Amino acid sequence: MSTLPSENSIEDASNRSFWMPGNYQPTVKRTEDAFQACNDIVACFQERARVERQYAQQLSEWSTKWKPVVDSSPLYGSLLKAWQCFLSSADRLASLHASICRSLVSEDGDRVRTWQKDSFHKKLFGGFKESQDIETGFTRAQKPWAKRLKKLDKVRRAYQKVSRKEHAARERDLHAQGNPDVAIDKQKKIQEDRELVQQEAEKVRARYEKVLEEVNRYVPRYMEEMESIFDQSQDEERKRIVFLKQALLSIHKHLDITNNESVRAVYNELHNTLMSIDEHEDLRCWKNTYGPGMPTDWPHFQEWIPEKKTKKGKKEVEKKGTIEKSVMIGGVKVRALYDYVGQETDELSFKAGEEFLKIEDEDDQGWCRGINDGGCEGLYPANYVEVV
Repeated sequence: MSTLPSENSIEDASNRSFWMPGNYQPTVKRTEDAFQACNDIVACFQERARVERQYAQQLSEWSTKWKPVVDSSPLYGSLLKAWQCFLSSADRLASLHASICRSLVSEDGDRVRTWQKDSFHKKLFGGFKESQDIETGFTRAQKPWAKRLKKLDKVRRAYQKVSRKEHAARERDLHAQGNPDVAIDKQKKIQEDRELVQQEAEKVRARYEKVLEEVNRYVPRYMEEMESIFDQSQDEERKRIVFLKQALLSIHKHLDITNNESVRAVYNELHNTLMSIDEHEDLRCWKNTYGPGMPTDWPHFQEWIPEKKTKKGKKEVEKKGTIEKSVMIGGVKVRALYDYVGQETDELSFKAGEEFLKIEDEDDQGWCRGINDGGCEGLYPANYVEVV
């Protein structure tokens, strides 16, 4: 249930009003508050920059720690690439968060500091010129108003005092009239006192009303002057709010990685790599590298071939398997598609991209014979090379 405000509460609210003398101080203090707010904003986001730097460092350390473990893991094929992509993504994200740290400190922090220096001019003995100018304007505007209020308060208290006196005289007069214990002369004297007090109260009331009228006539001028100074303060505050809004938006832009193209690229690449995991391809690769798909030299009859000496005395390398009818004169130049490490002494090892001569065509088991530039001859999987 609502209650009517008491006279004291109304008076308290009036005393706290902006229009009362001295109550402009919160508006003046707003300048110093804004300066401190700039300090707090810079300190706040410098700490956030340290968080970004530490996170970038932790991402990098995490990637470095796990890279050798992942590279030597038993996983293979597209599954291994997916795991490795998490680590490479972490490296790229570490670089991104390090750049966020630099932006928060060198760009956003410096921007606020520069604006703060240009917008707040410290006085020699403390405070700021901007707040002093506003306070001086308010003081000048309120000085004549304060004098009038003081004069009004004086006549108001005088009127209330004489009103209490008049009320007491009236009560005495009413008590004395018709009271047999009060002499006639005494009653007459009480009545005369009441009339004198009543006349005095009327004079004081008239003076009170006159002063109040003067104060009310001055109100429009006082309001105009106070509002003019207040509007200046509001304009300065508007500039501060607009700047700080832009500063905070800049900070948001640097921190909002959801709209960062680099971050999108990192996670899109990671997602595509994960979606490229192909169990069929991985199993086929394993089958051909370590399983039944590996080329094999099945046992077969091997003719003994006597060693032949060259004119320079070097022995010709013993050839594995039977003598094939498809020996090439001069050979065909081929290029290795993949690395191959020979599992037997009669197999030829090579690196991807290496070129050598194929000197025998593919046999039924998928093997060819070749010789490299160093004179090493041996068997190799036919599907590991292409003709140049």
